Amino acid sequence: MAYLHTNSKGTKYYLNSKEITLRGSGKTQKIFYFSRDERNNTGIDMPDGYQVVESKKTGLPVLRKS
Repeated sequence: MAYLHTNSKGTKYYLNSKEITLRGSGKTQKIFYFSRDERNNTGIDMPDGYQVVESKKTGLPVLRKS
């Protein structure tokens, strides 16, 4: 099951991750993002060394290194 975060406005967000290929160098990089729906193939638990913070304007969650 994916990590679930409920923001200050009461909206639920699920943490997801996927590997992408960078256009310029061709290297792969792991990205983290939040979605409102739970996705089976990309949902993950909270990675070590990260914390969730909210945007003050929009309330959207963002993952930040601790």
